[in-house]
Amino acid sequence: MFLFCAFTPLLHSVALMTTLSPLVLATGNAGKVDELRALLGDLNQTLLPASELGASLTVTEDAGSLDGNARKKARAYHDNTGHAALADDTGLEVAALDGAPGVHTARFAGADATPEDNKQKLLTVMDGVDDRRARFRTVVALIDANGTSHTFEGRCEGTIVPAPRGDGGFGYDPLFRPDGYDQTFAEMPTATKNKISHRREALDALRTFLSR
Repeated sequence: MFLFCAFTPLLHSVALMTTLSPLVLATGNAGKVDELRALLGDLNQTLLPASELGASLTVTEDAGSLDGNARKKARAYHDNTGHAALADDTGLEVAALDGAPGVHTARFAGADATPEDNKQKLLTVMDGVDDRRARFRTVVALIDANGTSHTFEGRCEGTIVPAPRGDGGFGYDPLFRPDGYDQTFAEMPTATKNKISHRREALDALRTFLSR
């Protein structure tokens, strides 16, 4: 059963955190870096994309869950750079596909699939399907300066549209229309998407944790 957009902090530790500055953004996805900087720019932290540190790691995402993959990526970048690291894993979960592509979202059309390949496969398997409910789910993992792991979850409910709409965003954004809106993520102004997205919900949970 799909629920409205909400976030739930999944705290693996309640230990007090030391300074997080700088905070390494453990991703090579430029669009994701832009979103993270926009959403966390008001924190009193130096946000460093891994590329700026020369830390371009290949992390095999084989944990079998979004939570596991996010923590694995953050841990790898923390260990490589010696800094606190933030990573996330996001899955698109389609009701009619029993939650697929889920943890395989980035490689739905195969190990070497492009975003276009993934979108086209989703449109193909959803052709003629009436139940188009879906949700994006993000798990953000923070490995703090002490090496302690913390994870936070965010969700956004919506539907899969019959054809791509919009030129913004990245990934499946042209196919996902969040509940309560007429536009897909790719059609929305960035500021609007960042107010309601699954990543925003997860990062709000992170922000609440840090404020404590």
